[in-house]
Amino acid sequence: MNKKETAEIKKNFSDKSGFFIMERVLTAFIDAEKSVRYHNVNSCLTMPVEEHDVYDETLKKVLNTNVGKSFNEFEFPNEAYDEGQPQFILYNLLKSELKDEIACEEFLNHIANNIAYEGPFAVLTAYCVYTIRKKDKNDEFADEGNEEIYRYLLTAICPVNTSSDGFVFDSFNNEITKKINTELIISKAPSDGFLYPVFSNRSTDINHVMVYTKNVKNPNISVVENVLGCTFVMSAENEKSSFQSILKGVVGDDLDYMLIKTVNEKIQEVVEDNKDDTEKAVIDNTTLKDILSDIGVPEERVQMVEPVYEKICGTAPLTAANLVENKTVLTSPGITVNIKPSAADKVRTSVVDGRRCLLIDIDDPTIEINGLPVTLN
Repeated sequence: MNKKETAEIKKNFSDKSGFFIMERVLTAFIDAEKSVRYHNVNSCLTMPVEEHDVYDETLKKVLNTNVGKSFNEFEFPNEAYDEGQPQFILYNLLKSELKDEIACEEFLNHIANNIAYEGPFAVLTAYCVYTIRKKDKNDEFADEGNEEIYRYLLTAICPVNTSSDGFVFDSFNNEITKKINTELIISKAPSDGFLYPVFSNRSTDINHVMVYTKNVKNPNISVVENVLGCTFVMSAENEKSSFQSILKGVVGDDLDYMLIKTVNEKIQEVVEDNKDDTEKAVIDNTTLKDILSDIGVPEERVQMVEPVYEKICGTAPLTAANLVENKTVLTSPGITVNIKPSAADKVRTSVVDGRRCLLIDIDDPTIEINGLPVTLN
């Protein structure tokens, strides 16, 4: 799923859209010892509006449009559809529309037995139906009667803990006291989640799953590999770190401000050129060789890309969007300069009177220092 497809599902994740229904929701509590202490299936069509709104708010967070970072697509291996395997369990649950008690229990026990999670947590899984309005050649919605139904499961895994925030006013005793709360509160901010099946090319794809993580820097790999049975690929932060290592290994001492800036711009172009594609834009060793050749890196350096890349990443491509820097940060002991892309051309490095200097072109002689206006003469 690309950002556009994810945004369509998220935008229509509301009864007000006219094309979406959240029919049922499975709720469960799993304790710190990984025992399913409680589970239940409720009809969303009859529950109170206030309760329905909480489910909406929590589950919608899983549909994160930061595709490639917080929300990533994974492919099930062939064996995942064997009986008792993750894709088989998910597909059975989807097919049952959360009406089959055995399918619900198998799903929850599979999560409890395979997830690595500190402390108790709740599982919220909704069975949803979205009517896909087909589009014509002009990307306009076609006449009614040509719709496809996208049925999917959206799961949020939410941490559970007690809350003891500060003081409260006790109106019975007419006093301010420390709040003491022993109830287990289910967070409305999921730590993990997944969407199955995916919405690809505006149609259903049962062989892939989208996985959400709140912690991009330290995702819960067990959700991907143990719960869903997929192969985990690097996180956004790890991809960026690996790419930086490749660039240093290839270019070495020739790395400078202009080269780093230009490589970043080239990768941004790759992202922009592929933003409407279903498949995410990637950078592999061939693409990187082309980029470095285009910007004038010596051929002997360009030929080092393949062995350096293979040593760090193997044959796995890197997600282009994860490599783009939204700003350039220059650091030196005691000095940090943040440069937005629009101002990147105003900065350069040079040697002045034998000293290495960072030069910034300032069109307006009036600038602010610590919030105070000063004029440069």
